Amino acid sequence: MSNTPFQRLQTELSAKILSLPAETRLPSEPRLARQMGVSRATLREAMRSFEGRGMIRRRQGVGTFVVGKVPVLDTGLEMLESIETIAQRSGLKVRMGELQIQQVPADEEMAGKLNLSVGANLTRVARTIFTDQRPIAFLEDTLPQDILAAQELQIGFTGSVLDFLLQRGEPKLSRSRTEIRAVGAASEVARALQIQREDVLLQLAAQLYSDSNRVVDYSISYFLPGYFRFHVVRRVG
Repeated sequence: MSNTPFQRLQTELSAKILSLPAETRLPSEPRLARQMGVSRATLREAMRSFEGRGMIRRRQGVGTFVVGKVPVLDTGLEMLESIETIAQRSGLKVRMGELQIQQVPADEEMAGKLNLSVGANLTRVARTIFTDQRPIAFLEDTLPQDILAAQELQIGFTGSVLDFLLQRGEPKLSRSRTEIRAVGAASEVARALQIQREDVLLQLAAQLYSDSNRVVDYSISYFLPGYFRFHVVRRVG
């Protein structure tokens, strides 16, 4: 069976991308579509596929760049671990970018996630995680203020609220309930990760419980495709 025009485009464009050095800027979509002899809509669909595989990345207002071979953080989801712990085990270096700490009142949605009253005092911690000068994840944790006060993170915080709580030892942590889905990047997340708005990201939204069954943290983590490989080991039964 012969390949479809879209399949041929994917094969030819994939070969073109793989032949270029990392950080090479690709031609604009109109120009690249003319070069490949396809419509912009067809090209855009193929580019979304390559972005999902981590081969390219788009920077808002700048252009589309070849990613090249990138380090992949490979981990199972059975154990709750920070990006820093996963990276250390993989022999990779990650660092925290801009840190935003806010004291906010709980709206109806967050009050429900944390089992608190509307208006309760919360601490919100947002930051971007980098490797090789590239942003690869955007993390946001929201905690009751009596669990974590903003001033506690002013010195020595490296990016992981989980690691901070574990090292502090209080409260004792027991489990996490996590929802996993693919989402389009909102404006704030897109800016932080230097991608286009609505680009597809892997999202993990988790409630972290103490040993007294209290929800002590609600986190939302956004991961760039191509830099992370998550897996789950399941028993047959």
